[in-house]
Amino acid sequence: MTNVNELHKKWLKNPEYRTAFEELKPEFELAQTLIQARSDAGLTQKQVAARMKTSQAAVARMESGRKKPSTSSLERYALVVGKRLRISLEPAEGMQ
Repeated sequence: MTNVNELHKKWLKNPEYRTAFEELKPEFELAQTLIQARSDAGLTQKQVAARMKTSQAAVARMESGRKKPSTSSLERYALVVGKRLRISLEPAEGMQ
């Protein structure tokens, strides 16, 4: 059975896939950060949702990386998982 990481490495050889992945990389990184923070807090999506006073489906959407959550949603999520939200502006690649 092929795992996702192996497929990803294979697909990165395709220029169209690589370009699309790079464009979505910030969303993937945010999703990974959210999931890791929830996991570190020992909470399920359902528990996070209850504490945020939202639905489990809304938490799943935040963690999917398919939709950019609002700053207020990120702040509430961070509070629930025992973190604080920090937003920064960094130089764009190739621009310094």
